Amino acid sequence: MATEKNNLIRQIRAKGIKSGRVLDAMRKVDRISFVPQEQKAVAYADAPLPIGFGQTISQPYIVALMSEMLNVRHGEKVLEIGTGSGYQFAVLKELTPHVYGVELKKELADPAVKYLRNAGYRDINIKLGDGYEGWEEHAPFDKIIVTAAAVHAPPPLIKQLECGGRMVLPLGGRDEVQYLTVLTKDGRGRISEEKTDPVRFVPMLGRAQEKKK
Repeated sequence: MATEKNNLIRQIRAKGIKSGRVLDAMRKVDRISFVPQEQKAVAYADAPLPIGFGQTISQPYIVALMSEMLNVRHGEKVLEIGTGSGYQFAVLKELTPHVYGVELKKELADPAVKYLRNAGYRDINIKLGDGYEGWEEHAPFDKIIVTAAAVHAPPPLIKQLECGGRMVLPLGGRDEVQYLTVLTKDGRGRISEEKTDPVRFVPMLGRAQEKKK
């Protein structure tokens, strides 16, 4: 298993991940701890895997890429939308202790907390709810990451982003080309947008489905 995990990290680095902090976080987080039993044989494949209920655990390279794009500094407060099995959450916890997650499905949120505890994480702040609404009680957030595709950035998340903060999310509909997008809020609250890599994510559910344009 150690060899497979090391090979995975080498693949991620070869694809262009340069951040030493992100690579260290990816080394520390053992993906096999966050996949269902029936997927453990392929846990170290650099590919998305099903985790049930129509959801997936993201490809490790994409987890690393989004983490690198987010540029989390130690001590910053991060909101993750779409916690799933907890894999991305764990990587973020290696970058800063202040991570908050929102997951719509109880069938995923409960196991995610268990996986994280079994992996040695404490102070696990995961809320069952609609990610479109964010987590206002703990706002503002220095960084926000969204792990499901939406046709637009949810306004509540933009509001909860700190001035000077950054949000990374896939934008695009189910039948459209989705792009990883970086939103930056300046000191006056103005948003700039930069589209980067084409990706394929499951769609954001809940209120996001009602707000499609």
